[in-house]
Amino acid sequence: MATSDHSASESYLLKETAEFLGLPWSEPTLIREFWQVSDGSSISSLRWFDGEPDMVMLHGGGQNAHTWDAVALLLGKPIVAIDLPGHGHSNWREDKEYWPIMNAERIAEVIDQMGIKPKALVGMSLGGLTTIHLAALRPELFESVVVIDVTPSQMEQMQKMSQEERGTTALTQGPTRFASREEMIEATALLAPGRDRVLIERGVVHNSRQFEDGQWGWRYDSLRSSEDEQAVDFNDLWSDVELIPVPMMLVLGGASAFVTAEHRQDFQARAKDLRVEVVEGSGHSVQSDRPVQLAALLGAFIYATTDEVLP
Repeated sequence: MATSDHSASESYLLKETAEFLGLPWSEPTLIREFWQVSDGSSISSLRWFDGEPDMVMLHGGGQNAHTWDAVALLLGKPIVAIDLPGHGHSNWREDKEYWPIMNAERIAEVIDQMGIKPKALVGMSLGGLTTIHLAALRPELFESVVVIDVTPSQMEQMQKMSQEERGTTALTQGPTRFASREEMIEATALLAPGRDRVLIERGVVHNSRQFEDGQWGWRYDSLRSSEDEQAVDFNDLWSDVELIPVPMMLVLGGASAFVTAEHRQDFQARAKDLRVEVVEGSGHSVQSDRPVQLAALLGAFIYATTDEVLP
C-alpha cells in the first residue's frame, strides 16, 4: 500500500516540550542520518547536539528515535537515537525479523560506521533486549549499559498481561488505519492516561504517516500478532546478561507490569555489576511517562551528577 510521508519537522513541538519540562528554550542541533548496512537495508538515526555522542539510545517496539526527545532535551548532551529496523525512518524487512539478535547486529554496524565509543548504551523494551545482546556481542563499544523496563522473560510475562497492563504497547496489536492523526492521538491518550498531552501529540506525529486515500497509519511495520507470541522466546538472552562486563543499570516503571519481582531477582543474580532503580508512577515507557526522573537517573549513572539534567 503506497503512503505519503507527510513528516513533521524533526523539531515539531520541541519548544513546547521544553516549556513543559521547565527548560529555557534554545533550539538544539538535531540531524537525521541514514546508514547502509550489510543486508542492503538503511538504518536511520537522530544526532542531538554537537560533539561525539555520549550515548546511543534504542527505543521500544512500535516507537522510534523521537521517543527520547524529552530526555535528550533534559540531558543536553550529544546523543544518537537510532530507529530500529522496521521503525521510524529505517527500512522495513520482508521477513518481519525485528527481534533483538538481528537488531543488535545491524546497530553494531551503524555504530562502527559512526566511529564512536559512547559512554553508554541505553535501551527500552525491545530496544532494551537489543541492548542486552549488543552489549554482550560487542562489549568494547560501551562503558556502561542501561536497560529500561524489560528482561529476557518479557514475552513470557506479556502472555499473562491484560491490554490495560500493556499500556501503549497494545497499539501494536490494534488498528493499523485511522481516519486522522487526531484519532491516533486519542487512541494513544486512552492507553497513557498519566502522560502529558504535548508529549503524546509529539510522539504520535513523529510515529505516523498518511496513506494515499487520506487515512493514517503507524510509522512502523506490523510486528508479529498476539497469536504468534508464544512462538517468540527471548530467554536465551539471559546468558547475554551474564556476559556483559561493564556496569549496568536496570530502570523499572513503578506502575508497569512488564518486569515481575522474580524476573528482577533473576537479573540481579545474573548481572556482574548492577544498579536497580524504580521510577514511581511510570508505566512501561519511562522516557515518555517520567522523562525528568529518567534523565536524572541517567545523569547520575553515566555522568555521576544530576546537576546538569534537572530543570
